[in-house]
Amino acid sequence: MSLSATSAGVSGRIDAPPAASLQVKLGRLELPNPIMVASGTFGYGREMTDYVPVGRLGAVVPKTITLLPRRGNHPWRTVETTGGLLNSIGLDNDGVEAFLEKQLPWLADCGAPVVVSIAGGSAEEFVGLAARLDGVPGIAALELNISCPNVSHGVDLASDPEMCRRVVAGVREATRLPVLAKLSPNVTSIVAIARAAADGGADAVTLVNTCLGIVVDWRRRRTMLGNGMGGLSGPAIKPIALRCVYQVAQAVDVPIVGVGGIATLDDVMEFLVTGASAVQVGTVSFTDPSVAGRLLDQLPSALAEAGVSAATDLIGSLTPPGATSAAAAPPR
Repeated sequence: MSLSATSAGVSGRIDAPPAASLQVKLGRLELPNPIMVASGTFGYGREMTDYVPVGRLGAVVPKTITLLPRRGNHPWRTVETTGGLLNSIGLDNDGVEAFLEKQLPWLADCGAPVVVSIAGGSAEEFVGLAARLDGVPGIAALELNISCPNVSHGVDLASDPEMCRRVVAGVREATRLPVLAKLSPNVTSIVAIARAAADGGADAVTLVNTCLGIVVDWRRRRTMLGNGMGGLSGPAIKPIALRCVYQVAQAVDVPIVGVGGIATLDDVMEFLVTGASAVQVGTVSFTDPSVAGRLLDQLPSALAEAGVSAATDLIGSLTPPGATSAAAAPPR
C-alpha cells in the first residue's frame, strides 16, 4: 500500500502521528501524566520552579506533614553512600496548620495535582489529619506515610497487615479524598501489606519507601547518622522497588505508584511495564532538580518507540519469566 493511500490524503500532505495520551488513573485520582515527584525530595515545590515546570507534572507530593510540629532527628541527617543516599530527617516539619497557612496556597495554584503526604504515630493521628484536610480546596489526594523508618514506630503500621488495613480504613472513613498508602520494603511480604491496604480502601499503593540501613565511621567507632539507622534511597534500591512493584502487580488488584532510584527514562519505562501506573522521582532531584521535567518531555517518544499510543497501554505489559515474546531481546 502506498503512502498516499494511507496518510497523505488527497492533498499529498503527510499527517503527523497522533500525540500520545499520557493520562493515567490511580483509582479515583486522575493524573495528566505519570511523572510525579516524591515527598521529602521536592520541598514544598515553590523553590523548584527555576528547574522544573511544576504545573506540567503528573502530581506534586510535598514534604510529609504531621498533626503537630516536629523538630526531626539529631544531625547528621544525611550521608551519601555508594549508589544512593541514607537519610534520617525524622519528619521535621511545622505541622498541619502551618502547612495550610504557608504552603498550600502556592501549591493549590501551581497547576499540578497536589497529593499531601501525612504521617502520624498512631492510626488515630492519621485519621485526625485526614479529617482536618478533608474538603480543603487545592488537595487532590492524600498519601499515607506509614513506612518512614526514621521515627519511632514509623514502620509499625506498614509491617502488620491488620494495622495497615485499620489505618487505611480509618482514613478512608474520615475523608472523601483519594488515598494512597506508601509502603515499606522492610517487611517479609510486601504483597500481604499491599492487599491489606487495598482491603482498607486505598485507591493506590506507593512502592516503596526507603530501605533501612546504617553508615559507620570505623575510626570513631560511631554510626554517622545521629539517629543511628536511616533510610537508603537512590539507584541502589531500584531493583528492590521493581521487585515489590512486580510482586504486588501480580497479586493485588490495586494501582501502583513506583518509586526508588528513578533517574532516567529507561527507569520510568521499566516501572511502567512492571506494573506501576505512575512513578515518583526522588533522590535524583538533589543532584539534578531538572530531571522530572526532562523525563516528562522524553516520555512521548519512548511510548512511540514501545509501539503504544497511550501510557496506559504500557502498564503491566512485562512478559512473564519463561514466556516468549516477539519484543523480547537478550539482556545487555
